[in-house]
Amino acid sequence: MDVFVLIGSFILLLVFRIPIALCLIVSALVTGLYMGFEPQAILQRMVGGLNSFSLLAIPFFILAGEIMNEGGISRRLINLANVIIGKIRGGIAMVNVLASTFFGGISGSSLADTSSLGSVLIPMMKKQGYDSDYSVSVTISSSTQGVMIPPSHNMIIYSTAAGGVSVGALFMGGLGPGILLGIGIMILTYMMAVKRNYPKGEPVKKADIPKIVLDGLLGLLTIVIIMGGILSGIFTATESAAIGTLYAFLITFFVYREIPITRMGVILQRTFKTLAMVLFLIGASSAFGWLLAILQVPAMVSETLLSISPNAAVTVLLILIILLLLGMVMDMAPLILIATPILLPVAQTAGMDPVHFGVVLILALGIGLVTPPVGSVLFVGSAIGRIPIEKASKGMLPFYAVMIVVLLMVAYIPSLSLYLPGLFDQ
Repeated sequence: MDVFVLIGSFILLLVFRIPIALCLIVSALVTGLYMGFEPQAILQRMVGGLNSFSLLAIPFFILAGEIMNEGGISRRLINLANVIIGKIRGGIAMVNVLASTFFGGISGSSLADTSSLGSVLIPMMKKQGYDSDYSVSVTISSSTQGVMIPPSHNMIIYSTAAGGVSVGALFMGGLGPGILLGIGIMILTYMMAVKRNYPKGEPVKKADIPKIVLDGLLGLLTIVIIMGGILSGIFTATESAAIGTLYAFLITFFVYREIPITRMGVILQRTFKTLAMVLFLIGASSAFGWLLAILQVPAMVSETLLSISPNAAVTVLLILIILLLLGMVMDMAPLILIATPILLPVAQTAGMDPVHFGVVLILALGIGLVTPPVGSVLFVGSAIGRIPIEKASKGMLPFYAVMIVVLLMVAYIPSLSLYLPGLFDQ
């Protein structure tokens, strides 16, 4: 009955379209009172869930992404990608994918990727004769790399939910699958461009190439600073995030100089707004997860899944199906916090390393961001492309196929996620 009250009240609040964080905390409070706990106990669990040094990296990553995005980094990354692959058939679509790969390593957010790059590239693609649903599909599917390519604040959230898995290992674990996803989408865009006879890109003037490359590399150096600091052991993830943010500030306001320093107030305001939502969500999920543990829900789910088949491959497939279905109706951050303590023990029983499972979890939930009915990135892309959700979803079908294939490869070939972390641990 306790489990029914917890899960039932949560689902009921979701049906009434209450924000996820409020659903979590209200259902936790109601269940706690039903079980005889004082409300202070639930609130203490909320505060305790935020008492983690690694969480300090999140505000810095969010701030760095906001600074670089405001300072014109998206346009510079588009120009850099255009220099590299813009001349081939369907070049602007492939530029879209490569720019998302670059931008994902700075923002760590699919939503920011779609909003920033999509507002430039979708109208540009439509103007050059690309179909609107294709333009939107390329943009939103490639944006899912943002949650995989390091640094990703979603990886830090998973690290906290999983009990302290190495952030550096997660960053390196997500790099290979993120690039693999980008390559898969680029192959598909090229095949579709040839089939539909989309135009080739216009060549870049040779005199402009050095400046374009320098401007783009200066922005990408943010990733090198963060990852280099973590992997070399010189900095912790939090310290690297702070230094990367300082570098982004200097590059944006003293090198690019597209915006006045007075814009920093607006940037900080957006950062604090995002951070408040993320931290409240983490705190609420901590209280909810504490009750799940007390009620032994993870053990019940584990026993149920393992009883279906003793085969580890089948268990992994069931986990993927659960994550994809959940990703269709809930956002990524709350799902990471809710699903990790429930499914990680099952995954470990099936032989999955916590780093490997984390990468699979993030990728599966990233696909959920572009999947109806609740995919936030799908809605943003449709709004920018000015097409109905139904048309965008239909145009996404071949891209869904590629993303599912990549997900299966990452899930069943552990070395795709574990090779780089193992290489740097030696």
